[in-house]
Amino acid sequence: MTSQTPPTLYYAPQTRASGSRILLEELGIPYALHVLDLSKGENRSPEFLAVNPLGKVPTLRHGEIIVTEQIAIALYLGDLYPEKGLAPGVTDPARGSYLRWMVYYASCFEPALMDKANKADPGPPSRAPYGDYDSMLSVLEGALSQGPYILGERMSLADLQWGVALHWTMMFGLVPERPVFTDFVERITARPSFQKVWEDDDRLAAAQGATRG
Repeated sequence: MTSQTPPTLYYAPQTRASGSRILLEELGIPYALHVLDLSKGENRSPEFLAVNPLGKVPTLRHGEIIVTEQIAIALYLGDLYPEKGLAPGVTDPARGSYLRWMVYYASCFEPALMDKANKADPGPPSRAPYGDYDSMLSVLEGALSQGPYILGERMSLADLQWGVALHWTMMFGLVPERPVFTDFVERITARPSFQKVWEDDDRLAAAQGATRG
């Protein structure tokens, strides 16, 4: 397997998979898009469940390799295409911070938001994986305040991941529109990769809506 083999992204518009597609566009590599209509249960078909038993998007197939989970996909792609310069290498001093903020999304940010959205009691901060919601968000705000990117002057795939996440969560009122967050989101969503996927998602979602009748 080489990076010359185009990956396939199993996809549904206006879902978490949009973030993974934006990463692929930013990397500027050829890839195939396998679009699923969730309203028709295509993600629960035997064919797709054989790829991802949880029936979730995004899912990436690269030859015989299957990668699920947004952050795993991002880490895999960044390391697969080191020549693109969007993921610090293993010996790069920025590697630790890059991994930290990638994993912080999955291990702290998203669990905290889900608890908040579901009005779930995470228990005392000493037992919650993210401490408490306000502290989790303040730590992220402090990191982004060093700007313009989460690694300082250097943009990475982590910025795209966070830009998409904050864009969605502020849109739905799960994250407050603090100046640091809004400035960061404006910077990331202005990128051609984001604009291309955002516009095409509208087309794909409309087509699926028309199909649903």
